[in-house]
Amino acid sequence: MYRFLLSRQWVILTLVGLVLIPVMIKLGFWQFHRHEHRVAQNQLISDNLHARPVPVTDLTAPGRQLPRDDMWRRVTATGTYDTEHEVVVRQRTAADEQTIGYYVLTPLVLDQGPRKGAAVLVNRGWIAAGNDLTRFPEVPAAPKGRVTVTGRMMADETTEGSGIKDKRGLPERQVMLINSERQAAALHRPVLGGYIEQTAPKPPGGKPEQVPEPDHDSIGPHMAYAVQWWLFAAAVPVGWFVLARRERRDRLAAAAGGADTAESAPAEPLSRTVASTE
Repeated sequence: MYRFLLSRQWVILTLVGLVLIPVMIKLGFWQFHRHEHRVAQNQLISDNLHARPVPVTDLTAPGRQLPRDDMWRRVTATGTYDTEHEVVVRQRTAADEQTIGYYVLTPLVLDQGPRKGAAVLVNRGWIAAGNDLTRFPEVPAAPKGRVTVTGRMMADETTEGSGIKDKRGLPERQVMLINSERQAAALHRPVLGGYIEQTAPKPPGGKPEQVPEPDHDSIGPHMAYAVQWWLFAAAVPVGWFVLARRERRDRLAAAAGGADTAESAPAEPLSRTVASTE
């Protein structure tokens, strides 16, 4: 009674199921690996945020790309701000992740250590965009004189890594990406790779609004998605078996109904049969 499985409809259904099972299993592992990456990322961020601050020159140098393991490391830098070459970074959100404005990016010229005279870019924080986006906004003044900055070490931004389109023809002293190599061309001095996301000292009046530390607690929905894909994969053979059993039951019921109809049909009268033979 399972010959119906060789029908065109059931052959197609079976083949589709055989294709879906490995695809769903693979998608489950893809989400599982994303979960593992998120957990490892959270651990890296947490470890680096709680590590002892080190001099910025211990982690980076002019033209050097910051290794991933050094991202979010706490660093210190001492020098004077070069406000003449201060720029703002367009289309950045405030701590509420909704309000659009600028990051204030100010070079800090180091006055000690092996990289004395070089600069490091400091993201001093976020300010509102204002009404006129074609002009350099009013920026809270950077501290004058010698200052020691503490912050999180961040890698240079690129279009490929950030997804931000690097637009040309922007108003003067406005940029789309925080990139040390491009700022070095304008500063005419060596610039350390990457930049510092300032956390101390706190600015007077809370302006610029310092960038909050990255989320390193939530793990996202990836593990739940992985389990869902694996459950879907397990449901395919179960569903196929249920459908096959139902099809067999319906065919048996139809066959039994046909037999009952044949048996209950009235027999032809004997007199008519005899007459017809004569």
